[in-house]
Amino acid sequence: MKTTTRLSLASLLMFSLIAAAWSGRLPQENKTPAQRPADDSQVTVPNRPGTPLFKGEQGTPRPEIQFAPLTRMVTMKLQVEDPNGYFLPNLRRENFAVYEDGVRQKTVSVEVEHSPVSVALLMEFGGRYHELNRALGLDVHEIGRQFIDVIGRDDKVAVLKYDGKLDTLVDFNQDRDRIDKALEDLGAPEFSELNFYDALLDTLNRMRDVGERKAIIVVSSGLDTFSKATYEQVLEAAKDSAIPIYAIGLARLIQREIAAYGSTAPFARIDWNAAQKRLENLAKVSGGRAYELESDIQAPAIYDDIMENLRLRYVVSYVSSNTATAGPPRKIRVDLIDPKTGEALKIRDSTGKVVASKVFVQLSYIPHAATGD
Repeated sequence: MKTTTRLSLASLLMFSLIAAAWSGRLPQENKTPAQRPADDSQVTVPNRPGTPLFKGEQGTPRPEIQFAPLTRMVTMKLQVEDPNGYFLPNLRRENFAVYEDGVRQKTVSVEVEHSPVSVALLMEFGGRYHELNRALGLDVHEIGRQFIDVIGRDDKVAVLKYDGKLDTLVDFNQDRDRIDKALEDLGAPEFSELNFYDALLDTLNRMRDVGERKAIIVVSSGLDTFSKATYEQVLEAAKDSAIPIYAIGLARLIQREIAAYGSTAPFARIDWNAAQKRLENLAKVSGGRAYELESDIQAPAIYDDIMENLRLRYVVSYVSSNTATAGPPRKIRVDLIDPKTGEALKIRDSTGKVVASKVFVQLSYIPHAATGD
C-alpha cells in the first residue's frame, strides 16, 4: 500500500514539473538560445519512475501527418518517450534532424502540443455474481469519480457503463456537473450477463465520428459471458479503428475478493489472468496501454499516465525540399541529435544518468496536389 501511494505522488509531481517547464516557470526554459550557456546542447529531463505503470507491451502510437501542397509544408505530431513510456520534455528544434527520402530537411520548426481530448469512459457495472457486484460496485464508482479530476476545460467526455447491455450515462455534449451526478447515481450493480465485447464494439463505432484527439478508457475485468461479437471481431475492430484503448484491468481487485470469499466461490474458478491478457492485447493493437489495478488509490497515477500519453506531442514542421506537390509516397525519418556534433543526442536526468529515447514517427506520406482549398 505504501509503495503504491509513493508511486502515485511521484507521478503527480513529475507531471507538475513537466507542466511547469512548458508554461515558463522554470528559469532555464525562459532563456533564449543566445542566453543559454555554451554546453546547453545537453538535454536534461526530470527524473521519472524506473518502471512503467502499464502492463504488457505498449501499442505503437499512430502519429499524425499532414501535407499542405500550396506551401509544401509537412506537419507531424510525434511522441518521444523514454523506455518506460514517459514523455521526454525539454527537446528543442535543433535536436530534431528530419530526413525525407534520405535528404536532410533544413527549415524545421518544433513545438509541444497539449491537445484537448475526447474520451469515452466505459465501465463494467454488473455481472453474474452478487458478492462480486457489491464489492466492485464501490471500487468502480470511486475509479470513475477520480477520472473527473484529470478532465480539462476543453476536453469532451462521455461516460458509459455495461452489464448485459450498454448504457450511456453522459454524452459528449453534457457538462462536468452532469458527470458528477451520473456517477453519484450509479446505484448497485445488478445480476446480469457481462457482454464486454458487444459494449466495446458499440463504443468504438460511436467514437468514429468524434473529432479531436480521442480515446476509450475501459475499466473492466475483461470477462465476457454472452456477447454476440467474438473476441477476434472486437480485436480486429480495435486494430482498424485508430482509436487508442487504455484498459484498466479489475482482475487483481477481483482476486483480492476471492481471498475474502475463498476458493469455493464461483468466480474463483475463472481464469482472470487470461482475461487480463485479452485487455492487454486490445490495448496493444489499438495503440493504447493496459494497466492492472490492485487498489483504487492507484487510479490517479494511472489517469495521469494516460493523459500524458494522450495529450502531449512534439509538433514537427518543415517545408519539403521536394518541389513536387504530388507523387509517390515519401519516407520520413526523424533522429534526435546533438546539434554541435551531429551525433545521437544524449539525454540525462537530473542525476546525470543517460536516458534512452524512442521516437514514434510516421514512415511515409503521400503528397496530394491542391484541390482548390
